Amino acid sequence: MHVVILAGGKGVRLRPYTSALPKPLVPIGEEYAILDIILQQLAGQGFTHATLAVGHLSPLIRAFVDDGSRWGLKVDYTEEVKPLSTIGPLFPIRDRLPEHFLVMNGDVLTTLNYADVLKSHIDTGLPLTVATSPRVVKIDFGVLEAEEGRIVGFREKPLLSYRVSMGVYALSRSTIKHYPEGMPFGFDELVLDLLARETPPGVYEFDGYWLDIGRPDDYDEANARFDEIRPLLLPSRNPMR
Repeated sequence: MHVVILAGGKGVRLRPYTSALPKPLVPIGEEYAILDIILQQLAGQGFTHATLAVGHLSPLIRAFVDDGSRWGLKVDYTEEVKPLSTIGPLFPIRDRLPEHFLVMNGDVLTTLNYADVLKSHIDTGLPLTVATSPRVVKIDFGVLEAEEGRIVGFREKPLLSYRVSMGVYALSRSTIKHYPEGMPFGFDELVLDLLARETPPGVYEFDGYWLDIGRPDDYDEANARFDEIRPLLLPSRNPMR
């Protein structure tokens, strides 16, 4: 199984932590980097090949990961000369990818079974499968529903439930074969284009632990809870460590 890990961003929202380190190498706990945890999880779930899409501070990532043998993985790289967003980095390496593969952000902490996401994608035959997590937002105001100048409904401080993308998705090479190389192209643009083509993506619903480390508050939470969540993230330590 093959995974592409997006590790080229500048991590602007996580500054000052990312001033000297790329976000995937920011330390979690006392002995891990985020990327270390991800690679251990992938190897433990049967992935054998990882391509790292790098850009910002890429020599540090290359030095840390090297050829991936530390995790029992084969690792290669694709370098972004200019920012290509989340899907654009895949276009130059299409010929190096299998027909079905996983794509994920390099800053995700989750107990998601990545292999099962890819298997579900293959089984359904859809062009894209998005792993999703539930979120609930409390509205701190009374919400009015109005029609023709009259109130027809009212909810006091309602809870809104919805599902969000986890930054992990399974993709088919045939889905991206027609897009031109070298242009920035985001996950959002791909989803909207597939909807416009009437080939909607699939959803892989996940209700377990997930934290997208995008802001300093998220990073602080991850470190504060790491002793608690480490057994969930890494149920067995990699004997190669």
